[in-house]
Amino acid sequence: MTEYSETLPQLGGIADVPASPNDATLETVPNPHEDAGYLIRFSCPEFTSICPVTGQPDFAHLVIDYVPTDKIVESKSLKLFLGSFRNHGAFHEDCTIAIGKRIVASTDAKWLRIGGYWYPRGGIPIDVFWQTGVPPKGLWLPDQGVPEYRGRG
Repeated sequence: MTEYSETLPQLGGIADVPASPNDATLETVPNPHEDAGYLIRFSCPEFTSICPVTGQPDFAHLVIDYVPTDKIVESKSLKLFLGSFRNHGAFHEDCTIAIGKRIVASTDAKWLRIGGYWYPRGGIPIDVFWQTGVPPKGLWLPDQGVPEYRGRG
């Protein structure tokens, strides 16, 4: 742990959830297998933000897949970053794509896709999907595994 204590202050101690996504820091660590083309998946089944108009809570299941270069996201900093949306007012589309773009900017990922599976607001579920381009050739790309919203029907 001591080798990372100066470069990963959030991991090495108590860290409060940032007040907003702009205040959050996504920390990275060196990719231990930079020579291998592989996929990293983060699933956040309890993501929350708030509606920018009504202030009511919104809930989503996020699935983030990315192919790293020389850096990977440190997971505690990702948890704090995602938690910073809890009191952040933004529409579903903005939250989903902003998260994807922030991860790409922090890691210089070769490729990323994010699925934002939002629970119904006003009776309408909104799913938001974004990716940076075509997946790398030969990449094993599993299904995101989140079923479509079916309600009672």
